Amino acid sequence: MTTIKRIAIFGSTGSIGTQALDVIAANRDKFSAEILTAQTNDALLIRQALEFNPNCVVIGDPQKYNEVKRALAHTHIKVFAGEKALEEAAAMDCYDMMLAGIVGYAGLKPVLRAIDSGKAIALANKETLVVAGDIVMQKAVEKRVPVVPVDSEHSAIFQCLVGEGRNKIEKVILTASGGPFFGKKPNFLVNVKRDHALQHPNWSMGAKITIDSATLMNKGLEMIEARWLFNLQPSQIDVVIHPQSIIHSMVQFADGSIKAQMGLPDMKLPIQYALSFPQRIPNDFPRYDFKKPNVLSFETPDMKTFRNLALAIEALHKGGNTPCVLNAANEIAVYAFLRNRIGFLDMTEIVERVLATIPFIERPTLEEYFDSDGEARNFAASLIQM
Repeated sequence: MTTIKRIAIFGSTGSIGTQALDVIAANRDKFSAEILTAQTNDALLIRQALEFNPNCVVIGDPQKYNEVKRALAHTHIKVFAGEKALEEAAAMDCYDMMLAGIVGYAGLKPVLRAIDSGKAIALANKETLVVAGDIVMQKAVEKRVPVVPVDSEHSAIFQCLVGEGRNKIEKVILTASGGPFFGKKPNFLVNVKRDHALQHPNWSMGAKITIDSATLMNKGLEMIEARWLFNLQPSQIDVVIHPQSIIHSMVQFADGSIKAQMGLPDMKLPIQYALSFPQRIPNDFPRYDFKKPNVLSFETPDMKTFRNLALAIEALHKGGNTPCVLNAANEIAVYAFLRNRIGFLDMTEIVERVLATIPFIERPTLEEYFDSDGEARNFAASLIQM
């Protein structure tokens, strides 16, 4: 008799959330979706609720509440709205594991509430650890709550570490595809437009993460996330460009041996692994054939052109509230770029200016993280008005 694992999907209408629901739909004997949340996409949230019959749904935008409530009136599904409702849903006892798929800083508070409530976390929201990784992981240890990564790179490292509990990690090597502008120089990037930047060569992702991949900020955020997830020193985290995206990341141990986790680029695999861990469950996803592509190549990232990666590495080494400030400035800059308010290279300029302006705090409290985030956003936004 297998017990069904009850999943709460925070961010169910996004790229990760919809793929997680595909995994649940294919394994209804193993998983159920008990909580679904969306920020503004009420139409998709309603369709998902009718298909998966969760205990409750939360729509972040209160103006969409009546629409959702009306559409689900004939069901027993409870409907809530607003930011506070997200946190309250995270504290409910109707689920076993939260899939944290809300994009950006907005995902932090629900994750903290879920950990406080003793829930396992499948973490797809890297910003949660970029903003306040020390506090989040400390709380997870205190509450004895597992945090299983969903990001393909961190899932790869996690998979490489299974069974290696007592063995010393020398370093981890995160792989990056290089994004759509791999090999390009600044004179090309000056003219890059939003729609061009949204075309990723290997992965299908949401808009924010796709732009972060194009600027290599995504890889920088992943380095900061890896530090907290795997309790590493900044000097133990490396990045290599791997255009084929077949090796998802590697771990080098104290004896020099390197383990890699490989597979076709498909987010359903790390999502399924996080939901079913420690079991691996069969699926019919496409398999990688070693004969094509038959060449896997690696090179050093160009941090002169893609300065966001260099800024993120500086933030990783500096620590304190710097990664939090970096993330806030980047979220505002990406938002502005997606609305055609600023150019591609302006994103880096904004992040750099915000990092130079917001005061450094070496050991921030959670409140100070929230304050740093707010200050950085306000200052970044003021730069865009000009």
